[in-house]
Amino acid sequence: MWLENFDAIFVINLPARADRRREMDQQLRRLGLSLQHEKVVLFPAVRPDAPGGFPSIGARGCFMSHLGVLQMAQTKGMGNILILEDDCDFSKNMAAMLPQMDDGLQKLDWGIFYGGALNHFTLQPRASGLQIVLPNTGLMGSHCIALRGPVVPMVVAYFEAMLRRPPGSPEGGPMHVDGAYSWFRKDHSEIITLIAVPELAFQRSSATDVHARRWYDRAPVVKNVIGVLRFLRNKWSGA
Repeated sequence: MWLENFDAIFVINLPARADRRREMDQQLRRLGLSLQHEKVVLFPAVRPDAPGGFPSIGARGCFMSHLGVLQMAQTKGMGNILILEDDCDFSKNMAAMLPQMDDGLQKLDWGIFYGGALNHFTLQPRASGLQIVLPNTGLMGSHCIALRGPVVPMVVAYFEAMLRRPPGSPEGGPMHVDGAYSWFRKDHSEIITLIAVPELAFQRSSATDVHARRWYDRAPVVKNVIGVLRFLRNKWSGA
């Protein structure tokens, strides 16, 4: 069973985004879970007042939210954890994919698992449904990412070191969290990264919290129309 692979499932959500909480609850129910399940932890996303060396306020907030989740998992001595951002949707083929992935995650050696990514990447064949991503391959997509227990404190230390460096540091300074995970994987090539192929999860189309919102996400009437169009797009995509 999917749940048995993880000590906790974290859902990162800004308290102001009740719409995304409702959508995530619907997605979790497709797994037989909900936001009220004992293993599901609703983590309040960080919303800083300034970029603080990051590309944007949202990028800093996303980075600090992931770091906060990892620090909590480390403090509580958790084992494997799954992190979901609140714009994560699961594939329409999820029911058929999960049993095979469950078996792979239990039997294969891995440190980081991606449910999906937003870019093309180089794969090394493995078991069907799970593929190895080479360490030097950057991945865009932290909307559904899992880490094994021993890897969590390693990532915490790595991310905390990034915060102490200046932007643009050749050692890795403040950056988007997708890049931070990729830098960690590059510098720790001994850790195996697996990804779901085809993707188990993708990012739902919705108003962004990472970048400045476009005019149509601020206009009172237009934003409602855009919301309906995004809903239809997500349904068409197989959510």
